[in-house]
Amino acid sequence: MTSVHCWQKSSYSGGADGNSCVEVAAVGGSVLLRESEAPGTELLTTPTQLAAVVRRARRVKPATAR
Repeated sequence: MTSVHCWQKSSYSGGADGNSCVEVAAVGGSVLLRESEAPGTELLTTPTQLAAVVRRARRVKPATAR
């Protein structure tokens, strides 16, 4: 069963019908994350922890396909 939080998608996720993105919801002082294709699975984190992940992701270059 999915939660009743106010989930938000990025504008880069393919629009309102895009199902291949991560959604976020603010809950008190925490942040919930979920995958659009698996909305029943949610990850709870803090804004500080999420910001650290985003900073790291911006610094790391993706591996090239071989």
